[in-house]
Amino acid sequence: MSVELRLPTPLGEIAALRLGPPGGAPVLALHGWLDNAASFVPLAAHLQGLDLVALDLPGHGRSAHLPDGAEYSLTNALHAVLDAADALGWARFALLGHSMGAGIASVLAAAAPERVTRLVAIEALGALADTLERTTPRLREAIAAQRAVRHKRLRVFPDLDTAVRARMQANELGEAAARLLVERGMRRSEDGGGWVWSSAQRLTTPTAFRLTEAQVADVLAHIECPVRAVFADPAPPYFPETLRRERFARLKRGELVVLPGTHHLHMEQPQAVAAAIGDFLDDERSRP
Repeated sequence: MSVELRLPTPLGEIAALRLGPPGGAPVLALHGWLDNAASFVPLAAHLQGLDLVALDLPGHGRSAHLPDGAEYSLTNALHAVLDAADALGWARFALLGHSMGAGIASVLAAAAPERVTRLVAIEALGALADTLERTTPRLREAIAAQRAVRHKRLRVFPDLDTAVRARMQANELGEAAARLLVERGMRRSEDGGGWVWSSAQRLTTPTAFRLTEAQVADVLAHIECPVRAVFADPAPPYFPETLRRERFARLKRGELVVLPGTHHLHMEQPQAVAAAIGDFLDDERSRP
């Protein structure tokens, strides 16, 4: 059973789902790009002893969009997660992240080691990187795209079933998983004649700046807490096997689990992923 939460933060309200009973080990769950808190509903059913709170990251799901002038940057994402933890009254907590959320979580573990007790990273480890030579081209692409998106019209779906089918095709998701994301991530169009994604359009534009791979390696080397990485086999093109092994090797206290599956294996194979997590996140030190 889930409980809807609304968490006030300086950059706007963050929506969340409490998917575990209060009193358990506190865990913040961070979803992937253009997903939402419902991403963790299947997995939560197989996890025990956790006060699991899944966030809609800013601009996603039912959370507020960032105001004009505030960028959807890695730094703002880190502050959003810490602000959500503060609103929950959590001084220390574990992190469970998928894809983009795993990238954010792993950077936060290095940036605020006094707050993060443990980390489970699913299908990502560290932030997306770029080469030094791509700095100016990326900046130009981002500025142009971010200004152009202001005038872009949202795609209108006639009904949720059509949106579910589109999401299934885009992400190789089964119907049940896609429906969870669609039902939380869409709203009525302004004229009431259909449905549009509730996520901020600016999220679909290129990021203006990315860390280099050397910077990502330094971040991973400074994570103090235990980390369990759960990767799908085969590896996705943007995070190939060689790269994820190199990044994993940077961890001081890392454990690696590789499972056959697709990128959203925590939704499609929740029981297997829960077994891989086990009691890893149940840290007595962070219990209330």
